[in-house]
Amino acid sequence: MKKLLNDPASVVPDMLDGLVALNPELTWLPHSGVVIRADAQSAAAQGEVALISGGGSGHEPAHAGYVGPGMLSAAVAGEVFTSPSTDAVLDAIRAVAGAAGVLLIVKNYTGDRFNFGLAAEIARSEGIPVEMVIVADDVALSASGEHAGRRGLAGTVLVHKIAGAAAAERRPLKEVAQIAREAAAALGTMGVALTPCTVPAAGRPGFTLGDDEIEWGLGIHGEPGVRRGALEPAGAIVETLLSTIIDDLKLATHDRVALLVNNLGGTPASELAIVAGDAIRYLRARNVRIERAWSGTFLSALDMAGVSLTLLRVDEARLGWLDAATRTSAWPLVGGHPSEATRHAPVRDETAQTGPGLSVESTLRHVIEAICDDLIAAEATLTQMDHHVGDGDFGTSAARVARAVRSTIDTCPPESAPADVLRALSATVRRVMGGTSGPLYAVMLLRAASELGKTGRMPDARAWSHAFSAAVEGVMELGGARPGDRTMVDALDPAARALRGALDASDAAPSDGPARHAVVPGIAPQTSPETGLEAAIEAARRGAAETANMTPKRGRSSYVGERALGFVDPGAHAVGLWLDAIRRALARGRER
Repeated sequence: MKKLLNDPASVVPDMLDGLVALNPELTWLPHSGVVIRADAQSAAAQGEVALISGGGSGHEPAHAGYVGPGMLSAAVAGEVFTSPSTDAVLDAIRAVAGAAGVLLIVKNYTGDRFNFGLAAEIARSEGIPVEMVIVADDVALSASGEHAGRRGLAGTVLVHKIAGAAAAERRPLKEVAQIAREAAAALGTMGVALTPCTVPAAGRPGFTLGDDEIEWGLGIHGEPGVRRGALEPAGAIVETLLSTIIDDLKLATHDRVALLVNNLGGTPASELAIVAGDAIRYLRARNVRIERAWSGTFLSALDMAGVSLTLLRVDEARLGWLDAATRTSAWPLVGGHPSEATRHAPVRDETAQTGPGLSVESTLRHVIEAICDDLIAAEATLTQMDHHVGDGDFGTSAARVARAVRSTIDTCPPESAPADVLRALSATVRRVMGGTSGPLYAVMLLRAASELGKTGRMPDARAWSHAFSAAVEGVMELGGARPGDRTMVDALDPAARALRGALDASDAAPSDGPARHAVVPGIAPQTSPETGLEAAIEAARRGAAETANMTPKRGRSSYVGERALGFVDPGAHAVGLWLDAIRRALARGRER
């Protein structure tokens, strides 16, 4: 287990100490793990009902992240996934209670109900008005069954928000409690996990999942769900979660809802955004009106990768409470209003071709397709190579741009304008391939196109060689790399030199028969780019192999330093791949 901890036994106090140190509007009781609004007593003196929630830790930012004006007055933090003690809850009640009383918002777990419930009884015996609301929004568990009841999940945060706004309006305790109960009854939540979580004190995951397995309908304490299934695309997962919630809430066409997309702890923001987009599209397809929507980490299960989705029926009153001002560290300060529809700005397509395109019989097209096919086939290899020396994305990026070129090749200019073909390819590369390699390959194609455009005629092998050399020079100018810096230049430069040298030798050799090269579209008949390609390929491969012994000075490998030694640079390796693809495509063209 790798965690940023001091001692697994002191996780909760260390965490709360850091949280309070960051927020001057909070204070806490170290002996009981209670985080309190610094102005709680002042608010109570002005007749505001105090709101308290809590439970086991490990659900951050819940619950202390929602302590502040407009939400909770205090949060009680138990040990990780363990209900706080009765006395800790009682300390919280005594610390924030005023004449208006206290509302306890409790997730439906047995330990929480017992400890919060007993604390409420003791507080009442001391003359403190206390109400308790139970949140049980887990639709994965049937309302009746052989279990302790539906669990309280991420929907609890929406109850905090609504009840907190109602309390800030100085409504009486009974009314605030009723508003909270009605909100809890209008909630439905269901989650799915891609990985288990690891409790610090245990040091190992609570359950195991295969690489292609997910867990449906689990709670927030690392326990397994109601069933296990195969990994599915995000859209299919969203459909299962939302259809279950919709059926449970009996939502009808045009019913109004708030949507909460909740990170269970270990899900990247990019995946949350994908889920949110899929959820909004699905609800709109079902004609459910999305009045508010939020996505983020609201109530987690430590480091569990996965999401939960929550729907809350809303009316104008609930929308007003959801929109009401609050000042906490975890509730979003902006957002909540989804776009009416997905908005796409118009983009000028530089690759569009109105006239005849690149012929399917064109050798130039066959060369481009061969390069694309080889880069796609090499995706796993290039990715593995990049994991050793970079960020591991080169193979994926190269395959992505290859697929994009493949899908748009029909829009390329005709083979009679090879320079325009290269410009169109450059536009596709720079649009699709980011990172370091995208601009470098884009400038290669642009420089080559500019060089070809100088000939004013169909380029022969010599013209293509000049274009290749110009492309390599463009890469060195833009990227600043030179041979020996451990980049793709270590394969490009020797390959360009070898191609020029081979063509010089070929031109100097006496002619002893008819022309050896067939006429192919896009390539002049005198000579062929195939001449010298074997030498260029061999030079590129030697150059790439030598990068394994170079200390990186430029490119992705420069960040890992000497740890890159012993591994070939993937960008340099790719040069030999696409040069060989060109050679094979030209050879097949001659056979045709």
